[in-house]
Amino acid sequence: MQEFDVINGNKAAAIAAALVNPDVIAAYPITPQTPVVEYLTQFAADGVLKSSMSEVESELSAMSVLTGASLAGARTFTATSSQGLSLMYEPYFRASTLRLPIVMAIVNREMISPQTVWGGPQDSISVRDAGWLQIYVEDNQEILDMIIQAYKIAENKDVLLPINICYDGFYLSHMTEKVFIPEQEKVAKFIGKYNPEHIILDPKRPMAVDPLTNGDLLMEYRYKHLKSQQNALKVIDETDSEFEYLFGRSYGGLIEEYRMEDAEIAILVMGSLTGAAKEAVDIKRKKGVKIGLIKVRALRPFPKERIIKALGKIRAFGVVDRNVSFGWNTGVVYQEVKSALYESGKIVPSVPFVGGLGGEDITVKMMIESIDKINSIEKNHNTVWLTRE
Repeated sequence: MQEFDVINGNKAAAIAAALVNPDVIAAYPITPQTPVVEYLTQFAADGVLKSSMSEVESELSAMSVLTGASLAGARTFTATSSQGLSLMYEPYFRASTLRLPIVMAIVNREMISPQTVWGGPQDSISVRDAGWLQIYVEDNQEILDMIIQAYKIAENKDVLLPINICYDGFYLSHMTEKVFIPEQEKVAKFIGKYNPEHIILDPKRPMAVDPLTNGDLLMEYRYKHLKSQQNALKVIDETDSEFEYLFGRSYGGLIEEYRMEDAEIAILVMGSLTGAAKEAVDIKRKKGVKIGLIKVRALRPFPKERIIKALGKIRAFGVVDRNVSFGWNTGVVYQEVKSALYESGKIVPSVPFVGGLGGEDITVKMMIESIDKINSIEKNHNTVWLTRE
């Protein structure tokens, strides 16, 4: 029987990192991520966490420290939010293009301006094309489980890329719920030992790191980087299956499908608002509406084939985004789904929804109204902004 505790999402993230026991942790506090750093520091002080803790003066320094540690062959962990992520952008980009399997939790928070500290994935979504893998989770249990899985995914020889586990600030970071905590021995068995072969710290075998490149070499770097992202599609699904076998919990891999077996219409969501969406689906099902739900878990790499297959028989869909795609007048996930379906040649009426910005709540009532809108459309609809009356 696994132990459980009632904890907030930030503590779930810190416990997951402690269970992995990475070699080096470097992080700088920023709301709503701050408690992650506090919990990890306390774990280290109590002797529960054996990692080397680096107290840095900024997020840029945190990622720079982890870049050096990862180049030396160390397992690493950090966490950040919003402006902290922006500050570390230069080494953030370098970590992926150097193929360093760093694991970082992003406690999603809206970007300025106007000033806000409340939840919203605009921060991580804005850097989705910086080469990292990005997985978005629904609840505190998934935070813990995915930070553990992240090491197995990132360190896979066919991937070797850094990974973000993204969870909503305040809705998850500061809210408590029941979380099962696996045994450390089982976690160690699951992730295995990290034996980097693509980077070697050995004075007898010196390596040039981050050399000045010409066009041909840069083309090769990018080609292999993109190929590794595509390899990650399979690895994410496989890792979920392996995790289920050992720990008894599965999240569907790249996407989770809910009541999609006979669905005629579908609603797509990402992150903590999934709970309200599932409840709305259940309510409408009882009234005879054949609605299904798809939770998009992986934004990078984007699960194009899984999305196309899941939407294969539906006549209309909608996407509820808690972010905006500047220049498109929609959310980002909506554009990603539309692009995937375009490649399949399938024309499906759809409606983009935008809501929950700056920590605004997305209620079950809003989700029900969104389902009603999807059920009635016959052609593509303009963006619907979900706001409280």
